Amino acid sequence: MEVKGTLKVVNTTQVVSDKFSKREFVLTTNDMYPQDILFQLTQDKCTLLDMFKVGDKVEVSFNLRGREWTNPQGEVKYFNSLEAWKIFKDTNVEHNATDGPVENDNLPF
Repeated sequence: MEVKGTLKVVNTTQVVSDKFSKREFVLTTNDMYPQDILFQLTQDKCTLLDMFKVGDKVEVSFNLRGREWTNPQGEVKYFNSLEAWKIFKDTNVEHNATDGPVENDNLPF
């Protein structure tokens, strides 16, 4: 799956254990009703965010992950996560009136 938006939060990498590290970030979508969506990167993918900063327009490719967990009281819980695996600058960003004039070379006159 893919989604475009603006980086709102970029966290540092968290080392959870000797064998697992993760890095979370929040993307605000470009939809009519923008959503703030939490994604995570894991292991060697954590460095993908190193070249980006808050405010950058990006496109994120991700997988939806789900898992079951039983807590110490025996209750079964379910969790979802959005596992990003590719991030790149969105070069197809629409410009608005505050970005300056847009020239149209296809005018009929």
